Parts: sequence; structure tokens; C-alpha cells
Amino acid sequence: MTEITRVPLQPIAKGALAKLWIGIAAAALAAGGLAYATKPANVAVEVVKAGAGASPTVADVVLIKYKGTLANGKVFDQQEQAAFPVEGVIPGFTKALEQMQRGGKYKVFIPASLGYGDKAAGDIPPNSDLTFEIELIDFKSRAEIEAQQRMMQQLQQMQQQGGKGGQGAAPGEPPLPEGVLPAGPPR
Repeated sequence: MTEITRVPLQPIAKGALAKLWIGIAAAALAAGGLAYATKPANVAVEVVKAGAGASPTVADVVLIKYKGTLANGKVFDQQEQAAFPVEGVIPGFTKALEQMQRGGKYKVFIPASLGYGDKAAGDIPPNSDLTFEIELIDFKSRAEIEAQQRMMQQLQQMQQQGGKGGQGAAPGEPPLPEGVLPAGPPR
């Protein structure tokens, strides 16, 4: 048989348990602070007026109204109607657009790391945080945009052919002026 050696437990000193818990709490707070300090910067999107429906994806093209300002309030860019591919803008702008809905108005804060970073861009100095007021008017997929462009090109070709040979007008009528489409079949 084996013999078990018994070791007497030492009594816990008064206040040692409290010191142990204080040490654990301090370590947890330090770890939390370190995690917060190393957290990657993110885009903040504030809803001014809620939109409706789906949100655009990186494969979409958006039509927006926007105003961009620097931290000091200086406006560096604004447009009443601008069309952009969602993936063709700075990373922070893309992240913000993906959170928006048609008809909505938003205030967006983009940290420098998700903007232009350490590079200057026009009136935007390096390491600038950006603020945008954005209204998402509409968005469409690239496939829809390309189909509309093909249709417009076909219409332009038809107009050009119609202007040269008099096509597009009813027999016996003068050819239509450039840029005017026929009203439809005669009734």
C-alpha cells in the first residue's frame, strides 16, 4: 500500500483574499483598456432621417447628395447629385454607404485611417478625420446601370440613323429634328 503524505493547509491571512480580488480586477481593467486602445478605428453613422428598403452593396452604384467637412468645419466638397460605385470611394465612405437606405439622410464620421490616411487629397490635409452629411437618393446594381447604358446607346444610334435618312417620321411627313423621338405608331 501507498502511504499518503498529509500536508497541513496554511490559514489564509486576514485581507489576503480581498487583495487577491483587487489584483484580479486591476488586471481585467488593464486588459480592457489595452484592448480599447488597440481597437481599430470605425465609421460612425448617425441617422438624421431614416430611409426604407434594402441597403446598397459593394457591387452597386449610388446616387447621393453630400457635403464633406473637415474637423474645423471647412467644407472640402459637396454635390447635389453624384453617382459613385460603392467600392470606388474611400473605405470609410463604403462602410457608411452599406449601412444606409434609400431616402435616408445621415451624418457620417470617418476617422483618418479609413479616409485618406497620411496622404493629402486636394483640400484635405494628411491625417484628417472627415464628416459627411449624406442623403441616399437611389442605388442600382452595376448590371442595371450597364443595361441602361446599352439601351441609351441603341437609342442614340437609332436617332442618328433617323436624322440621316428621315427614319422615325411617318411616310409623307418631314424627318424629326435631331434629339426628338417619334411619338409612337400612328392611330
